[in-house]
Amino acid sequence: MDPAQRFALLAETLSTRPGVGPPGAGGRRGFGSAALTVDGSIFAMVVGGALVFKLPRHRVEGLVTAGTGLPFAAANGTPMREWVALDHGTPESDLALAEEAMRFVAASRRA
Repeated sequence: MDPAQRFALLAETLSTRPGVGPPGAGGRRGFGSAALTVDGSIFAMVVGGALVFKLPRHRVEGLVTAGTGLPFAAANGTPMREWVALDHGTPESDLALAEEAMRFVAASRRA
C-alpha cells in the first residue's frame, strides 16, 4: 500500500471522530497537500510520497533514531522538529501514530 492509499484509509477511519476534519474540509491544506485536522489544526498529511504526522519532538527523534521515520523538511529544506515522515508502514502502525498525533495536536490546541 503506498502512502496515499494509507492516508486515504486513515481519513476514512478517523473522519468520523469528534473534532476531526477530513481532507479538504474548510480548505485546510498542509504544505500543498490535503490534510487531516483536529479542532482545525493539521495532524496528518501526505507530502512528497510520505505519510507525515505531527508529534512531540522527543517522539519524532525516537522514530528517526529507530529508523521508523525520517525528518520532515519544509520546502526550504529546514527540518521541522515536530513532524515525522514515513514512507512505509502498516495500517495498524499508521493508525496508532495518527491517533497519537491527533491527541498531541488536540492537547496543544487546548493549552
